[in-house]
Amino acid sequence: MNIYKDYIQEIEERKAQGLHPKPIDGAELLSEIIAQIKDLNNEHREDSLKFFIYNTLPGTTSAAGEKAKFLKEIILGESEVKEITPAFAFELLSHMKGGPSIEVLLDLALGNDIAIANQAAEVLKTQVYLYDADTARLAEAYSAGNTVAKEILESYAKAEFFTKLPEVAEEIKVVTYIAAEGDISTDLLSPGNQAHSRSDRELHGKCMITPEAQAEIKALQAQYPDASVMLIAEKGTMGVGSSRMSGVNNVALWTGKQASPYIPFVNIAPIVAGTNGISPIFLTTVDVTGGIGIDLQNWVKKTDAEGNVVRNEAGDPVLEEVYSVATGTVLTINTKTKKLYNGEKELKDISKSFTPQKLEFIKAGGSYAIVFGKKIQTFAAQTLGITAPTVFAPAKEVSIEGQGLTAVEKIFNKNAVGVTPGKTLHAGSDVRVKVNIVGSQDTTGLMTAQELESMAATVISPIVDGAYQSGCHTASVWDKKAQANIPKLMKFMNDFGVITARDPKGEYHSMTDVIHKVLNDITIDEWAIIIGGDSHTRMSKGVAFGADSGTVALALATGEASMPIPESVKVTFKGEMKQHMDFRDVVHATQSQMLKQFDGENVFQGRIIEVHIGTLLADQAFTFTDWTAEMKAKASICISQDETLIQSLEIAKSRIQIMIDKGMDNKNQVLKGLIDKANKRIEEIKTGAKPALTPDDNAKYYAEVVIDLDLIEEPMIADPDVNNVDVSKRYTHDTIRELSFYGTDKKVDLGFVGSCMVHKDDLKIVSQMLRNVEKQNGEVKFNAPLVVAAPTYNIIDELKAEGDWEMLQKYSGFEFSDALPKSTARTEYENIMYLERPGCNLCMGNQEKAEKGDTVLATSTRLFQGRVVEDREGKKGESLLASTPVVVLSAILGRMPSIGEYKAAVEGINLTKFKPISTKL
Repeated sequence: MNIYKDYIQEIEERKAQGLHPKPIDGAELLSEIIAQIKDLNNEHREDSLKFFIYNTLPGTTSAAGEKAKFLKEIILGESEVKEITPAFAFELLSHMKGGPSIEVLLDLALGNDIAIANQAAEVLKTQVYLYDADTARLAEAYSAGNTVAKEILESYAKAEFFTKLPEVAEEIKVVTYIAAEGDISTDLLSPGNQAHSRSDRELHGKCMITPEAQAEIKALQAQYPDASVMLIAEKGTMGVGSSRMSGVNNVALWTGKQASPYIPFVNIAPIVAGTNGISPIFLTTVDVTGGIGIDLQNWVKKTDAEGNVVRNEAGDPVLEEVYSVATGTVLTINTKTKKLYNGEKELKDISKSFTPQKLEFIKAGGSYAIVFGKKIQTFAAQTLGITAPTVFAPAKEVSIEGQGLTAVEKIFNKNAVGVTPGKTLHAGSDVRVKVNIVGSQDTTGLMTAQELESMAATVISPIVDGAYQSGCHTASVWDKKAQANIPKLMKFMNDFGVITARDPKGEYHSMTDVIHKVLNDITIDEWAIIIGGDSHTRMSKGVAFGADSGTVALALATGEASMPIPESVKVTFKGEMKQHMDFRDVVHATQSQMLKQFDGENVFQGRIIEVHIGTLLADQAFTFTDWTAEMKAKASICISQDETLIQSLEIAKSRIQIMIDKGMDNKNQVLKGLIDKANKRIEEIKTGAKPALTPDDNAKYYAEVVIDLDLIEEPMIADPDVNNVDVSKRYTHDTIRELSFYGTDKKVDLGFVGSCMVHKDDLKIVSQMLRNVEKQNGEVKFNAPLVVAAPTYNIIDELKAEGDWEMLQKYSGFEFSDALPKSTARTEYENIMYLERPGCNLCMGNQEKAEKGDTVLATSTRLFQGRVVEDREGKKGESLLASTPVVVLSAILGRMPSIGEYKAAVEGINLTKFKPISTKL
């Protein structure tokens, strides 16, 4: 009884927090609950029945195994429970999605009792989460002449699991709720500082926006019970920054509908909208849950009588409202006309929200069911020896005669699955593609594990070249939450077949290396497609897509992803970098110059940035590709010269070998296989058999942007512009300013060099600047704290070998210890340099924080409100983003430097340099 008593105690503790019982995922607890159900006189029997029926997680959880086994006993008459009839037992099995439930249903369907077999078959015909072992049983039974197996296969071939579902409602009534004005980051929907609770859906749901907003949403629901609440980003884009499945889950929890009456806190069908639409990676997550994302375009640039854009005093376009979506406005979505209405008045064509593929996701309750359904239909038709009837919307295949291919079009054509043989696909095509590399990070990994369990996956797809589970987002503080969550996650992923940062057996030193850096190293083919559970999965080799935890799970389980081929924007460079400029300044200038060239329109949003960066190694080029997430691009591709790519692959090989030497490879020798593939790719480039990836000369781009390096005179700062009178302009990443804008009276309270935006050369710059300042002043004195976090351990090892780490140690007041990791987060700082553990640190916001109201200068990527620094009464916290030398000097001075001070401090330092390619790639 101890486990059950512990559970009851936990329930009481949760009740005090306003929470329901936590869903059950463990076999031991459910076994005790089942024993109590069987004992008719047990005092806990009634509660146990409720827990068993309504509060047990489905899929491949160990609890699901016990539940399926007991339901089988009831169906076979081996156990009798008056509250659970055999018919109800079948109903419960139908909601368990896969794994043990499918095994039980197959046992029954292929058994000797024909009445039971037929009942089991009817349930199986509705299921799609079948894997090789399941389909092999069906195929074997069919070959042996089993008529029930034949019926099931015939149903699958017709895709009746889909065709018999209710059609999407023609009209969907919504009531609007403006969640915020301006871009809405996923931090508003699922704050990074609450990452530890993401796998506890009900608890995590309480962090969405604010308690006041949650109350307002509930009030709207009470006032309009026949309408769905539509969350809106007014004058902005919804869901910028990351895919954040937990954000969509929270929106669905508050505004969607329950996926199943027998699965707690799993809601689907959220409806979200934005004046400037939905961030592309967030929209993928909305599709996962069968939701709807709408591009409202309810504010447009005002024009004068001559058609010229009207501007305000700051030179920004003036916006005027086309139609109102003020909170409490009742609107109608018509899924047939694909338009948005206010009463009889047509407001907007929203056809992009209801493509044939998206309508299928909505009908099926999410994209997973469609992905698995197509695979089951194909299997059944092949087993029966028939041609599968056309049920699903065919893959959209756009092919333009005489038009060349962009880099992303080439990659998609190489990796496309199930398309017309020999057909060349262009942007706009909607296809399934093979995924080569998959990454899972630690604050979303527990959700990925849950998704894998819910889709009944037990082993990584054999077609995935390599997959990695990181420990970087929880690297800074090894607190009780991390100690409870991370070892469990690492064991699950290790057992699943993923290379893990921490060894569940404790045989190799734990790595907290930043996930993107590791993925950048293990990507050994620039023709690869990478899926990663973080928005900054933006490799400088291949094309990488940041994804939600569910899409990561799908890629791990199936080795595939489905998406449209995006349009591309070509970025090239001219001119020459000034001696005192760093490549980070080029990155910020790219955004600034692009916005000026296109009159404030962000042509990068939702598209691939094809950056012709040929002369930069993968480590340095990553600074550009990483930032493309903040440019709102869907992904980016680096076009490299042959020699550069070979050097990058050699570096990648050496780092993969370090992982092997640590003992991180698994029984399938995945890491060794990656080195073999890298060697093959290098040989192909050297021999000319397959040079580095380049686009065709006659490829077509949405836009072409030329960045003039001669125009970059000063270091460039990305500013959250926290005091802008137009709240929609705050925290957008679009405000890029020169250093001299701030003046030397701008106080800096903390500097941060770290996160995925820095590489080895950045740490060398810190060391070199300390030497410079020491030489000029005799010593280095910090007037503000400086936090330094290397992205990976191997960078620290290389810095030690080259003498730079010793310089950092000389001036550090704190150096991390893996033997004694911090157990509490640091939120107060002395004016010293802190050498922190490799990992995300301040950038993540779930552990370390600057002091409230601080002005932080960081190499980070995040301008989210409250992420790196929160507001205090009377002063907003601000995190300005800059290059490493600007950050270091500002921490030393305790203020923004003048351009003269900056130039003196970087004199003779080898800043990260870049030259435009002189020859055509």
